[in-house]
Amino acid sequence: MECCQQPIGKFKSLITGVWYINKGPLFLQKFKKIMGLKFCFIGAGNLATHLARALHTKAGEVVQVYSRSLSSAEVLAEQLDADSTNSTSEIVADADIYFVALKDAVVHEVLSKIDFQNKLLVHCSGSLPLSVLNVYSENTGVLYPLQTFSKSREVDFSLIPVFIEANSERNENRLIEIAEKISCKVAVLDSAKRKSLHIAAVFACNFVNHFYTLAANYLADQEIPFEVLHPLIEETANKATEMQPKQAQTGPAIRFDENIINNHLESLMEYPELKELYNSISRSIFELHQTKE
Repeated sequence: MECCQQPIGKFKSLITGVWYINKGPLFLQKFKKIMGLKFCFIGAGNLATHLARALHTKAGEVVQVYSRSLSSAEVLAEQLDADSTNSTSEIVADADIYFVALKDAVVHEVLSKIDFQNKLLVHCSGSLPLSVLNVYSENTGVLYPLQTFSKSREVDFSLIPVFIEANSERNENRLIEIAEKISCKVAVLDSAKRKSLHIAAVFACNFVNHFYTLAANYLADQEIPFEVLHPLIEETANKATEMQPKQAQTGPAIRFDENIINNHLESLMEYPELKELYNSISRSIFELHQTKE
């Protein structure tokens, strides 16, 4: 990956306490080149699909994909020319690194059935602490790509921030080297800060997308295509990346323009859930903008 061969300077972030990797030659000389690493993926969802593809192309070989759904495992494994299984007893023993990309709620249920022989075991969750892996291996880590993934959409992994944590300096260095193969934005972040980052991402991505869905459904009832909002959505996102989000806020809620707000609330009488959200979010915006910077 060409961009990862040159220094990228300081990676802009509001997170404190994070150090970022200088991609210059002197830094790269600290680590020997990865050759012939074998990866096993435990999980075959959206994140697993994109991460496995990226690692298989740039950092090693994905030799097996496990999923509780055999069809899901087969779909991803076919893309990687790897084996697939839905049985924990069939998970390969000769992988160098095991990547866990499962729903948080089922991690223990699945991992408790596998003997990892103290191989490097890495989860990809934003919310789970590194310590959840302690009972399964003496070598553990986290590789967390901060992005929203859908199987059907291609992403440029080199632009995705990847956050690393490990239980030893050696394992941390191994994960840094692997992450650098697929991303130009690599950072070390501990479990507590990674969880905070994940919470912020839920607000900035998941909740925002939910509001897009609500807007689309409401417009459909009015026989107005959602596409008319596309330029507004694009400009809103662009402003949020070019200036402080608080400074980019517009609309009647900033000044709590009761004439407009009450008129809108009256129009939402047949949509009680939308009405409640509209009112609570409007008050939240107004109250935030009463505070001084």
